[in-house]
Amino acid sequence: MNNPRVTIASVVEGEGEISALPVLLRRLMYEVEIWDADILKPFLVDRGKLVRRGGVENAVEIQARRVPADHRGGVLVVIDADDDCPASLGPLLLARAEATRRDRRTAIVLANREFEAWFLASAPSLSGRAGLAEHLEVPADSETRRDCKGWLTHHRRDSVRYRPRVDQAALAHAIDLDLARANSPSFDKFCRDITYLITGKRGE
Repeated sequence: MNNPRVTIASVVEGEGEISALPVLLRRLMYEVEIWDADILKPFLVDRGKLVRRGGVENAVEIQARRVPADHRGGVLVVIDADDDCPASLGPLLLARAEATRRDRRTAIVLANREFEAWFLASAPSLSGRAGLAEHLEVPADSETRRDCKGWLTHHRRDSVRYRPRVDQAALAHAIDLDLARANSPSFDKFCRDITYLITGKRGE
Protein backbone atom coordinates (compact mmCIF):
# COMPACT_ATOMS: atom_id res chain seq x y z
CA MET A 1 0.00 0.00 0.00
CA ASN A 2 1.31 3.47 -0.87
CA ASN A 3 2.10 5.89 1.91
CA PRO A 4 -0.37 8.77 2.30
CA ARG A 5 0.50 11.93 0.42
CA VAL A 6 2.54 14.59 2.27
CA THR A 7 1.13 18.10 2.69
CA ILE A 8 3.01 20.90 4.46
CA ALA A 9 1.19 24.15 5.26
CA SER A 10 3.52 26.80 6.65
CA VAL A 11 3.55 30.17 8.37
CA VAL A 12 6.34 32.71 7.89
CA GLU A 13 7.05 36.30 8.96
CA GLY A 14 9.04 37.60 5.97
CA GLU A 15 8.16 38.04 2.31
CA GLY A 16 11.42 36.40 1.23
CA GLU A 17 10.46 33.18 3.01
CA ILE A 18 7.30 32.88 0.94
CA SER A 19 9.47 31.70 -1.94
CA ALA A 20 12.55 30.45 -0.06
CA LEU A 21 10.92 28.13 2.47
CA PRO A 22 9.20 25.94 -0.16
CA VAL A 23 12.58 25.55 -1.87
CA LEU A 24 14.14 24.15 1.32
CA LEU A 25 11.13 21.94 1.97
CA ARG A 26 11.21 20.41 -1.49
CA ARG A 27 14.94 19.78 -1.25
CA LEU A 28 14.44 17.94 2.04
CA MET A 29 11.58 15.95 0.52
CA TYR A 30 13.72 14.92 -2.42
CA GLU A 31 16.45 13.72 -0.04
CA VAL A 32 14.00 11.14 1.33
CA GLU A 33 12.61 10.37 -2.15
CA ILE A 34 9.29 12.12 -1.75
CA TRP A 35 8.73 13.63 -5.18
CA ASP A 36 5.11 14.73 -5.11
CA ALA A 37 4.58 16.45 -1.76
CA ASP A 38 2.08 19.29 -1.60
CA ILE A 39 4.17 22.23 -0.39
CA LEU A 40 1.53 24.92 0.02
CA LYS A 41 2.24 28.64 -0.32
CA PRO A 42 3.30 29.96 3.11
CA PHE A 43 0.91 32.13 5.09
CA LEU A 44 2.53 35.51 5.88
CA VAL A 45 1.98 36.87 9.41
CA ASP A 46 3.79 39.73 11.14
CA ARG A 47 6.09 38.36 13.85
CA GLY A 48 4.75 40.68 16.55
CA LYS A 49 1.21 39.60 15.81
CA LEU A 50 2.21 35.95 15.68
CA VAL A 51 3.80 35.80 19.13
CA ARG A 52 0.98 37.67 20.86
CA ARG A 53 -1.76 35.62 22.50
CA GLY A 54 -4.07 34.35 19.79
CA GLY A 55 -1.62 35.03 16.96
CA VAL A 56 0.04 31.66 16.45
CA GLU A 57 -3.24 29.99 17.38
CA ASN A 58 -5.10 31.74 14.58
CA ALA A 59 -2.35 31.10 12.03
CA VAL A 60 -2.17 27.40 12.89
CA GLU A 61 -5.95 27.06 12.73
CA ILE A 62 -6.03 28.58 9.25
CA GLN A 63 -3.19 26.42 7.95
CA ALA A 64 -4.40 23.21 9.62
CA ARG A 65 -7.56 23.42 7.53
CA ARG A 66 -5.39 23.12 4.42
CA VAL A 67 -3.89 19.77 5.49
CA PRO A 68 -6.19 16.83 4.68
CA ALA A 69 -6.80 14.54 7.66
CA ASP A 70 -5.55 11.49 5.76
CA HIS A 71 -2.27 13.10 4.64
CA ARG A 72 1.12 12.97 6.29
CA GLY A 73 2.72 16.32 7.08
CA GLY A 74 1.18 19.15 9.05
CA VAL A 75 1.71 22.78 9.96
CA LEU A 76 5.16 24.39 10.06
CA VAL A 77 5.84 27.82 11.60
CA VAL A 78 9.21 29.42 10.82
CA ILE A 79 10.16 32.79 12.33
CA ASP A 80 13.34 34.63 13.30
CA ALA A 81 14.41 34.33 16.92
CA ASP A 82 15.72 37.92 16.87
CA ASP A 83 16.68 38.66 20.50
CA ASP A 84 14.53 35.89 21.99
CA CYS A 85 15.99 32.59 23.13
CA PRO A 86 14.78 29.86 20.75
CA ALA A 87 14.91 27.29 23.55
CA SER A 88 12.44 29.38 25.56
CA LEU A 89 10.11 30.95 23.01
CA GLY A 90 9.95 27.93 20.73
CA PRO A 91 8.40 25.50 23.25
CA LEU A 92 5.94 28.16 24.43
CA LEU A 93 4.70 28.77 20.90
CA LEU A 94 4.61 25.05 20.18
CA ALA A 95 2.45 24.37 23.24
CA ARG A 96 0.00 27.05 22.15
CA ALA A 97 -0.02 25.76 18.57
CA GLU A 98 -0.54 22.13 19.53
CA ALA A 99 -3.37 23.03 21.88
CA THR A 100 -5.12 24.71 18.96
CA ARG A 101 -5.17 21.68 16.65
CA ARG A 102 -4.20 18.47 18.37
CA ASP A 103 -5.37 16.56 15.30
CA ARG A 104 -2.52 17.92 13.14
CA ARG A 105 1.21 17.63 13.57
CA THR A 106 2.76 21.02 14.22
CA ALA A 107 6.36 22.24 14.29
CA ILE A 108 7.72 25.61 15.40
CA VAL A 109 11.21 26.61 14.24
CA LEU A 110 13.03 29.77 15.33
CA ALA A 111 15.97 30.61 13.08
CA ASN A 112 18.72 31.91 15.35
CA ARG A 113 18.79 34.88 14.90
CA GLU A 114 17.56 35.25 11.34
CA PHE A 115 16.54 32.97 8.48
CA GLU A 116 19.65 34.23 6.69
CA ALA A 117 21.84 32.78 9.45
CA TRP A 118 21.26 29.43 7.76
CA PHE A 119 22.95 30.80 4.65
CA LEU A 120 25.94 31.95 6.67
CA ALA A 121 26.20 28.48 8.21
CA SER A 122 26.73 27.13 4.69
CA ALA A 123 28.65 30.10 3.30
CA PRO A 124 31.32 28.13 1.39
CA SER A 125 28.63 26.50 -0.75
CA LEU A 126 27.37 29.96 -1.74
CA SER A 127 30.74 31.18 -3.01
CA GLY A 128 30.24 32.82 -6.39
CA ARG A 129 26.46 32.33 -6.29
CA ALA A 130 23.74 34.99 -6.50
CA GLY A 131 26.24 37.85 -6.65
CA LEU A 132 28.31 36.68 -3.68
CA ALA A 133 32.10 36.73 -3.61
CA GLU A 134 34.31 33.70 -4.11
CA HIS A 135 35.92 31.77 -1.24
CA LEU A 136 33.39 32.52 1.50
CA GLU A 137 33.93 31.06 4.95
CA VAL A 138 31.46 30.36 7.74
CA PRO A 139 31.63 33.27 10.21
CA ALA A 140 32.32 32.21 13.77
CA ASP A 141 29.19 33.96 14.99
CA SER A 142 26.81 32.71 12.29
CA GLU A 143 24.24 31.60 14.91
CA THR A 144 24.41 34.77 16.99
CA ARG A 145 25.07 37.55 14.47
CA ARG A 146 22.42 40.29 14.57
CA ASP A 147 22.70 41.41 10.94
CA CYS A 148 23.04 38.40 8.66
CA LYS A 149 21.46 40.38 5.83
CA GLY A 150 24.22 42.97 6.24
CA TRP A 151 26.86 40.22 6.07
CA LEU A 152 25.41 39.01 2.79
CA THR A 153 25.41 42.55 1.41
CA HIS A 154 29.01 43.11 2.52
CA HIS A 155 30.16 39.92 0.80
CA ARG A 156 28.54 40.63 -2.54
CA ARG A 157 30.87 41.32 -5.47
CA ASP A 158 28.35 43.33 -7.49
CA SER A 159 27.81 46.23 -5.02
CA VAL A 160 24.10 45.39 -4.80
CA ARG A 161 22.36 45.11 -1.45
CA TYR A 162 21.02 41.72 -0.42
CA ARG A 163 17.29 41.70 -1.17
CA PRO A 164 15.31 38.94 0.56
CA ARG A 165 12.44 38.96 -1.93
CA VAL A 166 14.89 38.59 -4.82
CA ASP A 167 17.82 36.61 -3.39
CA GLN A 168 16.47 34.38 -0.64
CA ALA A 169 15.04 31.63 -2.85
CA ALA A 170 18.18 31.49 -5.00
CA LEU A 171 20.37 31.03 -1.92
CA ALA A 172 17.99 28.39 -0.57
CA HIS A 173 18.52 26.49 -3.84
CA ALA A 174 22.30 26.71 -3.48
CA ILE A 175 23.17 25.99 0.16
CA ASP A 176 24.76 22.72 1.15
CA LEU A 177 22.15 21.27 3.51
CA ASP A 178 24.60 19.04 5.36
CA LEU A 179 27.02 21.92 5.94
CA ALA A 180 24.21 24.12 7.19
CA ARG A 181 23.08 21.40 9.60
CA ALA A 182 26.60 20.94 10.89
CA ASN A 183 27.09 24.65 11.62
CA SER A 184 23.60 25.72 12.67
CA PRO A 185 21.70 24.00 15.50
CA SER A 186 18.54 25.87 14.52
CA PHE A 187 18.75 24.61 10.93
CA ASP A 188 19.39 21.10 12.21
CA LYS A 189 16.22 21.42 14.29
CA PHE A 190 14.37 22.61 11.21
CA CYS A 191 15.42 19.46 9.35
CA ARG A 192 14.49 17.21 12.27
CA ASP A 193 11.11 18.87 12.57
CA ILE A 194 10.39 18.20 8.90
CA THR A 195 11.17 14.54 9.55
CA TYR A 196 8.68 14.64 12.43
CA LEU A 197 5.96 16.14 10.25
CA ILE A 198 6.50 13.41 7.65
CA THR A 199 6.91 10.42 9.94
CA GLY A 200 5.49 11.38 13.33
CA LYS A 201 8.84 10.45 14.88
CA ARG A 202 11.23 12.91 16.50
CA GLY A 203 14.68 12.76 14.91
CA GLU A 204 17.87 12.51 16.89
